[in-house]
Amino acid sequence: MFLFILPFSLCFAADGETILKGLQSIFQEQGMAESVHTWQDHGYLATYTNKNGSFANLRIYPHGLVLFDLQSYDSDSQGKEEIDNLLNKVEERMKELSQASIGRVKRLPTIVRGGAIDRYWPTADGRLVEYDIDEVVYDEDSPYQNIKILHSKQFGNILILSGDVNLAESDLAYTRAIMGSGKEDYTGKDVLILGGGDGGILCEIVKLKPKMVTMVEIDQMVIDACKKYMRNTCSDVLDNLKGDCYQVLIEDCIPVLKRYAKEGREFDYVINDLTAVPISTSPEEDSTWEFLRLILDLSMKVLKQDGKYFTQGNCVNLTEALSLYEEQLGRLYCPVEFSKEIVCVPSYLELWVFYTVWKKAKP
Repeated sequence: MFLFILPFSLCFAADGETILKGLQSIFQEQGMAESVHTWQDHGYLATYTNKNGSFANLRIYPHGLVLFDLQSYDSDSQGKEEIDNLLNKVEERMKELSQASIGRVKRLPTIVRGGAIDRYWPTADGRLVEYDIDEVVYDEDSPYQNIKILHSKQFGNILILSGDVNLAESDLAYTRAIMGSGKEDYTGKDVLILGGGDGGILCEIVKLKPKMVTMVEIDQMVIDACKKYMRNTCSDVLDNLKGDCYQVLIEDCIPVLKRYAKEGREFDYVINDLTAVPISTSPEEDSTWEFLRLILDLSMKVLKQDGKYFTQGNCVNLTEALSLYEEQLGRLYCPVEFSKEIVCVPSYLELWVFYTVWKKAKP
């Protein structure tokens, strides 16, 4: 069953009783029973219920704001047309009652809850976005996370891990940014990718003739899903875990980094595609911050003196979290410098910050 919520709001100067009386006949024609609650200083709340289970709420505030929400279950095309007609009648009557005093009218699109396809995903800074999702391509739980791949009409297939939009087939801008935005020469270089299970970074780097790329991804199920359903991102690079100039290790990256550091192995580039900067602004309490700091320190230990470390930050609006991340860069075992770039990633629907970090030159 689907729950359709169709909201709109108006701002105009008219008293509550006038509005209620003016709308009464419209709801009576629909066979909807009315119930009204009043508060001396807080206006009116009217509810209208129908025998078919649909209902409407009309909230009238003393300062002139009027909110109207209509909820209905599993409407067919005829039912949707009837709902639209009802909304149109309410809006037209409101305008008549306002006597041209409406400041503004805002009618929002239908919100669908309980559907087979979830189209609503929050941005990093907490805004709700409705995607044009029309198909659930893949939905499984791995030992580490929930893995979803949903199809968007404009973005292609989108990888969503535990509720976070990770990457869509449209998002080459993300991959280019976390590789240095085309400013780096990977020819003959040793590269370490942390995470990156969608295969996008690996796919783009192997085109640039590196000496060797080592990718460390903990979740085999992410790789398996992406090599089947994210081909526009990874091409055929995930079909085999080893190629002429790359290898994919299905391991936790922390033990791998510790092992490489102990062996004295170094890389020209380390690309961290594990996680965004945490939204939490309490770094001493959030375990994600501890993980991030550990990855940073270990990465610096395996990075050549003239090497570069690339990673994503987070949404440009999360200024406090980004500032805290930059503070962490000043607390590493070795002194570093950094730069950042702001990039529009299509499926994120928000501007995203990317960091380049390098060791300070030795005196």
